[in-house]
Amino acid sequence: MTDFTTYVAQQDARNTLELNVRKWCLMLIDALKDNYREYAIRGHQKSLARLEGNTETGIAYHNRCIEELSNGILPIDYEIESGRKYHKIIFVDGGASRSVHCFVDKKTGEVYKSASWRTPAKGVRYDMRLIEQREQMLANCDWSGGYLYVK
Repeated sequence: MTDFTTYVAQQDARNTLELNVRKWCLMLIDALKDNYREYAIRGHQKSLARLEGNTETGIAYHNRCIEELSNGILPIDYEIESGRKYHKIIFVDGGASRSVHCFVDKKTGEVYKSASWRTPAKGVRYDMRLIEQREQMLANCDWSGGYLYVK
């Protein structure tokens, strides 16, 4: 193989990995939204159980919320903002409030808890290139970020 073909092959591999990292970020966002949906539905179901025999208005409200959540209407969202080195996964609540959920290295797929709006915390929490870690992350992720804390 010539140096040029080796270079092209390496560049293709890097581009493929970067596309996969973006795809895995979108998969994480879907898992986070699913987790929030389940969490919110459970909360409304608990509220319904406490309202047993009480106001009809409260019961109608919680039933409407459960129906909306079941149909995929969420009061929150997640976005990806791509910087020079990281994809920043941002939690957007029902208002205009935004916070960083986590950072993902664009080139390696390593996931970091956020230390601030601009910087990740030290220590890789998950490596999305590794199938086992990626599946574990997607299975255990929660919308509030508890899965990113070191045990």
